[in-house]
Amino acid sequence: MKNFAVLSFILLLALSNLSCSVYKTIVNVSRLKFKLGSVENIELSDVKLDNKKSLSDFNSIEVIKLTASVARRSMPLTFILNVEAINPNDGTGGYPRTDITLKSFPWKLYIDDKETVSGNIEKPVVIPGTDETVKIPIRADVDLFKFFRDKEYEDLVNLALAINRTKGTSAKLVLYAQPTVTTPIGDITYPGQLKIVGMNFTN
Repeated sequence: MKNFAVLSFILLLALSNLSCSVYKTIVNVSRLKFKLGSVENIELSDVKLDNKKSLSDFNSIEVIKLTASVARRSMPLTFILNVEAINPNDGTGGYPRTDITLKSFPWKLYIDDKETVSGNIEKPVVIPGTDETVKIPIRADVDLFKFFRDKEYEDLVNLALAINRTKGTSAKLVLYAQPTVTTPIGDITYPGQLKIVGMNFTN
């Protein structure tokens, strides 16, 4: 009976320590934050938009390309959207310093409140517990004509230009994602989707 009591005590102690470890791991994961950053390498129908702010910035050859694209009923927009992540688990606040590996990041991109394309990261991303920003590049390939058939030529170009001006503060882009992270207790998938915008970090 005495041995049974000792064994029970050891088992309860182990479970208690495990629960504490699980709790700390979940807390650390929940502190991971995301927001939308800059847009790079943006092209509309193979026309680079990097230095363009209005329709008057396009030369005649570029205008021909864009109007021909509309005539074909297809206006492909491609760009890299940088998602910024911060892992504040730097060892302060009573919790150990923890690096977090983002194993999966299935996302859906909304442009001007309309759902468009979706995807995932190509490989895991390590977000170190240094409270520093890590960029997660996401490539978006969107046919604007397909998703915005109600818009005219100028509206589509202006929408692309508005995305081009995105520096982490545009309301034109919203990303919904459901991360999966690798931890010492196994992979953890967020219970729901995060709404990631450019104004504030989301966790």
